[in-house]
Amino acid sequence: MSVALVAGFMTLLDVSIVNVALPSIRTDLDLSAGELQWVLSGYALTFGLLLVPAGRFGDARGRRNVFIVGVALFTLSSAAAGLAQSALFLVVARLIQGAAAGVVNPQVSGLIQQLFEPRERGRPFGLLGATIGVSTAVGPLLGGLLIALFGAESGWRWIFYINVPIGVAAIVLAMRYLPGPVGGPAKRESLDPAGVPVKRESPGPAKRESLDPVGVLLLGTSVLLLLIPLVQEREWHGPAKWLLIPAGLAVLAGFLVWERRHGRRDTPVIDLELFRVRSYALGALIGTLYFAGFPVIFFTYTLYLQNGLGLSALASGLAVTPFAVGAAAASALGGRLVARSGRPLVVTGLVMVAAGLGATVLVLALVAGRGGVWAATVPLLLAGLGSGLVISPNQTLTLAEVPVKRAGSAGAVLQTGQRIGTALGIAVAGTVFFARLADSGNDWVHALRAALFVSIGFVLVALVAAVIDVLASKRESQRASAGERVHETAGRSG
Repeated sequence: MSVALVAGFMTLLDVSIVNVALPSIRTDLDLSAGELQWVLSGYALTFGLLLVPAGRFGDARGRRNVFIVGVALFTLSSAAAGLAQSALFLVVARLIQGAAAGVVNPQVSGLIQQLFEPRERGRPFGLLGATIGVSTAVGPLLGGLLIALFGAESGWRWIFYINVPIGVAAIVLAMRYLPGPVGGPAKRESLDPAGVPVKRESPGPAKRESLDPVGVLLLGTSVLLLLIPLVQEREWHGPAKWLLIPAGLAVLAGFLVWERRHGRRDTPVIDLELFRVRSYALGALIGTLYFAGFPVIFFTYTLYLQNGLGLSALASGLAVTPFAVGAAAASALGGRLVARSGRPLVVTGLVMVAAGLGATVLVLALVAGRGGVWAATVPLLLAGLGSGLVISPNQTLTLAEVPVKRAGSAGAVLQTGQRIGTALGIAVAGTVFFARLADSGNDWVHALRAALFVSIGFVLVALVAAVIDVLASKRESQRASAGERVHETAGRSG
């Protein structure tokens, strides 16, 4: 688990660690606003598209080998990103890096399924949820430290180089400690690191194993068509680019039709039956919307701090550290409270995040310049505490009612939504941010305020979904209680 979580932490860290390096990258490689967004959203996009097919491939061919291949590809693409001498080279390296991350992460959740009995999985899944939240939150600070150590001009390259020794160590340790496949591809018995057989659940009704390349292609095409006009809004002039959005929706509809038809005989890329479980459907929606909202804080706020106020990368990382500290502290607390508190804990967290971001907007409007940055640390701490009560508890609750035989694919779909949400949020908020910046004559505060309102909007929609789930659960509980009372009354009458 330690080896798996370290590799998972490394791949998830690269979602946010690049944010503080964006000004340096933009200056060094002369990136446009659209290219800058692709450095971030491209990573999240390819990350999300590979999760489900890579998870299924690991189930069929052995998780250790797939894990090692993914970490090796991530290590090589990290080195390539650090060596990039052009915008195109960097964007391509980031796309490959994201794809490699998408190969690694489903093996981590799959190993939890393989190494732990169902009743034992709460703690390791809690650790995985905490890893997701903390890695994203501490990225800006670690990035700032690396740039401070190695200099502003070339320090951004070390954000990628640092992955190389960690990746090499992860490969060596994975070969030693991760359990390998036993037997043929059709039937395998999983072993724990000590060589003890691990019990597996009944696989249920058999379907032909398929990586569903058509489904992967349709899903990827639809998401690309939806994102491209948002990311390239400032570069592509004229209204024709917006025609890509209805085209993307049409391809998405075709994807849903294909998945329903394909799923009758083969394993689809996304099991649509999962969304008949209310807690899963709403939990996946909450995760997607929340991950569309909270990474925006690091993306736009970092640009404001460094380009708008002239702060160093390290100072920018320190400015968002309260969010990271709050998220780390509350993640551990949320893992312990979720079994007792349920979805209302997520509602509380979302309210805290929205309130913290709203207070941040207010503080930056009232206190000008660098003084506003330090005054904003308190509302950012509040938002971070709320974030820790959202990510890990929501993941635990979303998977709670999913049948065990579908838990692996359900976890991969959940992470896919988070990654696509990140790509969508960065694209939308980035478009709004750069548009406001141009229209207002480089008024950085005005641009940041507009982007933060986008982030708050995503969080509030996630809050609505969480409240719906709480109310529906309460109604079910009341009906169940009423039914028990009727049964008891009938029993006494009899």
